[in-house]
Amino acid sequence: MSPHSGNDDQQAGPPAPARRRGQVELRRDQASAVQSDRYLLDSMEETPFTKTDPWRVLRIQSEFVEGFGTLSELGPAISVFGSARTPRDSQFYKVGEEVGRLLVEAGYAVITGGGPGAMEAANKGACEAGGVSVGLGIELPFEQGMNEWVDLGVNFRYFFARKTMFVKYAQGFIVLPGGFGTLDELFEAMTLVQTQKVTSFPIILIGSDFWGPLWNWVRDTLLANGMISEKDLSLVHLVDDPADAVGAVLADTARHTGP
Repeated sequence: MSPHSGNDDQQAGPPAPARRRGQVELRRDQASAVQSDRYLLDSMEETPFTKTDPWRVLRIQSEFVEGFGTLSELGPAISVFGSARTPRDSQFYKVGEEVGRLLVEAGYAVITGGGPGAMEAANKGACEAGGVSVGLGIELPFEQGMNEWVDLGVNFRYFFARKTMFVKYAQGFIVLPGGFGTLDELFEAMTLVQTQKVTSFPIILIGSDFWGPLWNWVRDTLLANGMISEKDLSLVHLVDDPADAVGAVLADTARHTGP
């Protein structure tokens, strides 16, 4: 018998709005509370002590400690980015699944932002292939928690702490079509490689029709106006096939490790 069989007159309503704030889950009215990043970045005249910057440093430190402690023994991994809005019947959702599967078969764990869409697809492909499927969540006003295919999840309050984990514990990025968040991660990775903050870090874009116009602008406007150098164009590989994306990762690894 259903545990709710005695309450047939009470119809189940829609799930309560919920989002994560670090290790805390907020629902209903609490879910509309101000994000931690907003407290950090907005200027306020008066705040209680637990909202002041010196106190916040300890909270930031705890996020780094938690992330480092959780991921330090992860092994080789690739971070996969893409839109949370990618529908499950989309071509790129299927591509994300294939990328996750191929990465696991190549010996990599898969790291995503832990959300829906393209992130879910890559986590699903990795999980179904028997690999390690990692999600690094973030506090957002519309965030719905980790997707069901994440085996190892860490929730963050602060974008910069989360970004550090994406780079520190990955040997490269594979980027599916996405919006501002995906572009943010992409250009930050390119900047880190360009400035030699990280080395041997392949960045692969999947979807020439989607990414081609952006890359044409990079070449025809940034390069043409001297804002970047010719060699900066080699920071990124543009492919259409998931196998080519994973092959580019393996080729870069072989190039830097030698025979």
